[in-house]
Amino acid sequence: MKTRRPLAAVALSAATALAIVGCGRADPAETGGADEPYRVLVTGGISAQGVLAANAQTAILAAQAGARVQNESGGIGGRRIELTIVDDGGDPTKAVTELRKAISAKKPDLFLSSGPSSVSAAVLPILNQNDILSFGVAPTPDSTDAAKFPLNFDLGIGAPESARGIVGHAKEKGYDSIGVIHGSTAYGELFGKEMTSTLEKAGLRQAGNEEYEATALDMTAQLQSLKNAGAEAVAVDAYGAPLGYILQNMQRLGWDVPLIGNISVGATNLVANEPPTGVLGTPQVENLVVQVFTSTVHDADSEAVNRMVDTMASIGTIPSTLVVAGNYDAFPLVAAGAEKAGTTTDAGKLAQAIETDEVQETAETAFFARYNFSADSHGPNPSQDEMRFIAPTKVVNGQFGSDRQP
Repeated sequence: MKTRRPLAAVALSAATALAIVGCGRADPAETGGADEPYRVLVTGGISAQGVLAANAQTAILAAQAGARVQNESGGIGGRRIELTIVDDGGDPTKAVTELRKAISAKKPDLFLSSGPSSVSAAVLPILNQNDILSFGVAPTPDSTDAAKFPLNFDLGIGAPESARGIVGHAKEKGYDSIGVIHGSTAYGELFGKEMTSTLEKAGLRQAGNEEYEATALDMTAQLQSLKNAGAEAVAVDAYGAPLGYILQNMQRLGWDVPLIGNISVGATNLVANEPPTGVLGTPQVENLVVQVFTSTVHDADSEAVNRMVDTMASIGTIPSTLVVAGNYDAFPLVAAGAEKAGTTTDAGKLAQAIETDEVQETAETAFFARYNFSADSHGPNPSQDEMRFIAPTKVVNGQFGSDRQP
């Protein structure tokens, strides 16, 4: 049996460096050669509260696991990977301060953000100014814009990809009239807009598009409006506590229609925990399916995913679903990019290499089996086959079970 350590034991200080020895030969162009580590800065809200802390800890575990596995395969261009983990509390201001501090001391080769989107938005301009390659699990409205941020790649799906997946699922289920409810956050508002345009392109009717304040405790009025508009199913954007209020309000209304939770719902532990900390197994989730990925659903035959999960679990307890575990894939993508580009230090050349089909096909990724970056868009753009819509189940090591798929 594997021995597990809580993540808190790994990150007791504000910054914890984890050097994992690799092997192989360094690129001759490197200064310092194989003795110079490939430095990776990872930030996350370890000291935050609730779902934000759980998701940050899972994203960091994924980075640790990805670094360990990649070092076992020779590191990045023969350089051993060294992680420095920084607790930013989920606070954009603190994240910026810690990033600037790290750049002043020794500029990292790679930066990984564990979210939330507000942190991604704050650090991206600084990363761009300092020519630092970066990956993040929490997209912003422009984080995939390769013209604006040519050195950044998103590992989590954004609102357009989430909307595309939900509309595809709705068509498969034969729903003709879809209502939309979303939060007032930047992501929620973008999701609402993307659902409108994606439904129109798919030839489906939008039965209302309602926004609620992120701090609201009651969404009954918005849900009643969607009910009056004749929605046959409702696409739901909610992260954390708002999801609980929406589910309670649906029950209070006695409205019995399918609910399709977007990726934010899939990242909320409320649906994966039984009472009193969650709603799993209660009437509130009888009509709910959540948007996740193939890697978020347990499959005994998925060798690459199981290696990722087993490695994460050997490092520490996985506190949330694997919806936020994309940092694992940054390492095989950079390694394949370095091999094609012939460098580990030129961020621009590495980014151009990662945009190619060759690198995306050969990188041994697990979170997504295949990325579809391009010279125009640095979003993962997974295929519909990589998205799953499942009824909530108990989560074990970050994965939903496979026995309750609708």
